[in-house]
Amino acid sequence: MLRIKDPRKTLPFYCNILGMRNWGTENDPDFSYHNGNKEPRGFGHIGIAVKDVYAACKRFEELGVQFVKKPDDGRMKGLAFIQDPDGYWIEIFNPGTV
Repeated sequence: MLRIKDPRKTLPFYCNILGMRNWGTENDPDFSYHNGNKEPRGFGHIGIAVKDVYAACKRFEELGVQFVKKPDDGRMKGLAFIQDPDGYWIEIFNPGTV
C-alpha cells in the first residue's frame, strides 16, 4: 500500500507513465490490503524491470519525471531511481544486468 496525497496526480503517474492498471479494488468490499506497518513489514522502494533502462529513462525525462539517480550517475551504472508525485523512490532496472 502506498499512502498518497493526491490521487489525481498519483494515479495518472502510475497508469500513464509506468503503464500500471488500476484494478478498482478500492470498490470491492471483499478485498483487503496488508498494513505495511505489521509483519511482514513494508518496503524501502518499488522496483520496475524494463528491457532498456536508458530508453525508459529517456522517456521519463521527456515526460518530466523527477530523477533521484540517472543510469550513469554514481558507482552503480545501468540502473536509475525516479520519484513518484509523493516522493516514493522507484528503481528502474534490467534484471539481466543487475
